[in-house]
Amino acid sequence: MQPGYPPGQDPYGQQPPHDPTAPQYQDPYAQQQPSSGQPYQDPYAQQQPISGQPYPGGTYPAAGYGMPGQPQGQSNTLGLIGMILGIVSIPFGLCCGLFTAPFALAGMVLGFLGLNKANQGQASNRGQALAGLICGGVGLVLGIIMFIVGNMIDINDFT
Repeated sequence: MQPGYPPGQDPYGQQPPHDPTAPQYQDPYAQQQPSSGQPYQDPYAQQQPISGQPYPGGTYPAAGYGMPGQPQGQSNTLGLIGMILGIVSIPFGLCCGLFTAPFALAGMVLGFLGLNKANQGQASNRGQALAGLICGGVGLVLGIIMFIVGNMIDINDFT
């Protein structure tokens, strides 16, 4: 028994009194018979195409080519990997000097190749490819600066 209810009255056992002025709720998903007297037809029922074939032209799509209507040939891998390597090259440039060069150069090259693919319409991630190109360049410049600063500190022997 829940507190706040009169003793002997189960709050779950009875319905509240019906208010005729309250708006009526209608379930939008309930299956109702049409008012015109026609039998109900399920709108989600499987319907066979007129030609008997599921795809236009009477053939199924070849394996590996996807469903009709999907964009084909989108290869976003170069831009994505270029962006990842470009971003990784920035912290490496701050701490590791010229050891960041492979990451930075790979990020720049893959970003450039990904940008070319995006400009040709073969990829849809132009921003990622551009980020790889820019971040790779920033990482390379930081690596060169840190290498020069590190050598200046060693040459002048400030310790």
